Amino acid sequence: MTSAHEAAPSAPVPEHGPREPVHAPAKPMSWAMLSRALAVPLILALVCFLPAVVAAQPGEGVRDTAYWLQLVLTCYAGARLATMILSTRRRLLQGVFWMFVYIAMGVAPFAQAVIGQTPTPVVGPRSDLVTAVALVLVGCAAFDLGALLASRRPLRRRSAARPGSGPAVAHRGRLGLLVLLAFAASGYYVLKLGGPAVFFTSRQEISASVAASGVASGQSNVGSAFLKGFGTVPALLALLFCTRRLVTSRRARRSPSTVLAWTGLIALNAIVNNPFSNARYWFLTVLVSLVFTAFPSSAAMYRSVLATGVVGALVLFPYADRFRYDDAGYRPVDSSSVFEPLATKDYDQTVMFANTITWVEAHGHTYGRQLAGSALFFVPRSVWSGKPEDTGVRVGQWMGMNMTNLSAPLWTEVWVDFGAPGVVGAFALIGYAAARTDRRYARAVSRDGPGPGSVLAVTAPLIAGYTFILLRGPLLQSVGKAAVAALCLLLVMSFRSRSGRRPH
Repeated sequence: MTSAHEAAPSAPVPEHGPREPVHAPAKPMSWAMLSRALAVPLILALVCFLPAVVAAQPGEGVRDTAYWLQLVLTCYAGARLATMILSTRRRLLQGVFWMFVYIAMGVAPFAQAVIGQTPTPVVGPRSDLVTAVALVLVGCAAFDLGALLASRRPLRRRSAARPGSGPAVAHRGRLGLLVLLAFAASGYYVLKLGGPAVFFTSRQEISASVAASGVASGQSNVGSAFLKGFGTVPALLALLFCTRRLVTSRRARRSPSTVLAWTGLIALNAIVNNPFSNARYWFLTVLVSLVFTAFPSSAAMYRSVLATGVVGALVLFPYADRFRYDDAGYRPVDSSSVFEPLATKDYDQTVMFANTITWVEAHGHTYGRQLAGSALFFVPRSVWSGKPEDTGVRVGQWMGMNMTNLSAPLWTEVWVDFGAPGVVGAFALIGYAAARTDRRYARAVSRDGPGPGSVLAVTAPLIAGYTFILLRGPLLQSVGKAAVAALCLLLVMSFRSRSGRRPH
């Protein structure tokens, strides 16, 4: 059989001469061709060039086992991040995981090892730091193993015979309730703290306003956690669902009520979720989730977020705490090297893991007690007198630190409770769940997916953004907003039968 642009071998030549050859229109360069062109420089930059530049920095670091293990971890995470960027599939959760590991557990601790400075002192022996870096590597390998197992298992479609067996979607009527809840909760939050102006000052001023509001009692922070959670999370979720509808539904874009609600939610989030009054990691969650929701099928946007995120985290993030304190309490970074702030600010995850290992050696594992304290965060200390504190706070107090708002990365939380077997098992499950969620998300945002009301098309970007907070820890501080988000999702969710009609 011949194609439409080819003549059969036996076709006669026309009397007026041979025809001019018909050329097919030039095809645009595909991403596969572009990725092959970018593969070598990208891998070299993440795996070789940047670690080499860090290693060449002047410093008093000791090149011992911890140094070389940190270099291996940095190169490993760089290779996996390059794989995520170059992949033909959008892997939101896996991509964000490897971006965090490369920056916070790779490049930054490697710069600390080279320069010989750390944001938080290491109180234990050097061997505990070696153990910490080795366990981070083990956790990353377990994550990859879980993701590999998930990729081997095909996604099964649920049976259409069972009622309500279809994908979860956001019911339009319930979405209206979420919008009303967002305006009511955020409005109460703004009024309780003294008006919109306080949200454009500093986080220090916000904390003082929350303390003055009287929602926190004694040593319990449950009231303030719920006030902040309901004041910020419903507004973000309502904005994400409205954005999803506007992006995927022509009817929604022609609806004045939907556009008006979306505009109002933009203004509301500009007040309660702006970078002035919120932690950098939470604003990063807002930004990442909104970008991935607004551009659900854009491979270029996905790769741009991962690639530019590395540059932003290394160059801009250490300076982004300008609004943590007021003018009197702010201390600008004075550094002659772009890598010095990595060694003296923010990125204390690996160091705190090492300190936690030392703390566990002195006090023993807690065997689920810390995890129970995080899961039951809503129980006030007046009811549960022995309720565990944040892992970072407990270790910081044991270290004698004046400032105990220290990180406790997820590796640390698992290690405190269950030791090395817990690290392997937990990260294998996390890798498996992340890979499965990424595949289901890809189906949800495809043309044949569940449509504009898909809950997964919104929750996956939200989880991807919140991954920074969950991985950084402490876990007790991060579960509050996650629980509020889960309640909001339960409010709007309904399950559609496979034979049912797709919502507009």
